[in-house]
Amino acid sequence: MTTISTTTPPRSPRGGVIVGAVLLVALTLLVSELDSGIAAFFRGQGVAQNPLEYPLTAVVVGLVANFVLHRLGLYQWVRPAIRTELFLKIGLVLLGARISLGDLLATGAGGLIQALILVTAVFGFTWWLGGRFKLPETLKAVMASAVSICGVSAAIAAAGAVHARKEEVSYITTLVILTALPLMVLMPPLAHALGLSPVVAGAWFGGNIDTTASVVGAGTLYGPEAQATASVVKLAQNVLIGFVSFALALYFALHVERGSERPSPRLIWERFPKFVIGFVIASLLATTGVLTPGLVRELNTLTQWMFALAFVCIGLDFSLASLREAGWKPVTVYLSATVFNTLLALAAAVVIFGR
Repeated sequence: MTTISTTTPPRSPRGGVIVGAVLLVALTLLVSELDSGIAAFFRGQGVAQNPLEYPLTAVVVGLVANFVLHRLGLYQWVRPAIRTELFLKIGLVLLGARISLGDLLATGAGGLIQALILVTAVFGFTWWLGGRFKLPETLKAVMASAVSICGVSAAIAAAGAVHARKEEVSYITTLVILTALPLMVLMPPLAHALGLSPVVAGAWFGGNIDTTASVVGAGTLYGPEAQATASVVKLAQNVLIGFVSFALALYFALHVERGSERPSPRLIWERFPKFVIGFVIASLLATTGVLTPGLVRELNTLTQWMFALAFVCIGLDFSLASLREAGWKPVTVYLSATVFNTLLALAAAVVIFGR
């Protein structure tokens, strides 16, 4: 039997929003400096893009700050400023400016075809396996979106659509990052061992690795042609974020949380993640050329800052007790889905891009 505590949480001190906001800005600036240093190190090793990604750095910084603030008894001072969902939604809207349908179609339909196959099959497999392991519906939605589409961004979008708990987002974010890094290192030599062409190898990387920077990193390690193909395939998957978020919002409104209430257009609208509209508008503006390349670059920088703030907040909000409560079942499902995705992405890359 599950019990719910009725203890009233302690009130945050007055001025906590200001104190917390100042600390968040300082921590995010620290993330920027650390990320620049890490990127410079990898450039010295011949890797063009930082494969560790700033989200990982931001989460680590947030975790360290979380530990220190709790030890000093100052955590309640910053808690009012921890607005993870707000920062994530702003970042996702701005992310749409990077998804130009024109750029995608100009590179050919292969990436989009592969993306549709992988997203459909991997999402379905993860959802089915999560059901067999009796995972919560919200956790299944976040995990299936992360594995099948594009990792952290898709997990965040799905979480907003199904009202997942922050602990579930933190859990999946950690799994995404910890899985993507080994894949980035191991897949290029494995592709060499299999004798894959740069195009096929790039399609494999883009269809399987869950974070964009790790996709680019793997492609860079294999060669320029592999890097270009990997980026296109990952871009094609990114386009599907909005469609999957809408489908999840509709499904949860009609089937998961309907109770005795009959589904109505108003209920569906209330469940619909509004930021998806902003995402689509930004993508259309980029596609039609309303957004100039210079403005898109500036929006991309702002997107990274919003995500950095969000990931710092995820670290600050992290609870080890929640992860322990989740257990190892989600890890088993996630790793199994990753293996399935790896094999299917290889087969699809060979069939669609093989020469």
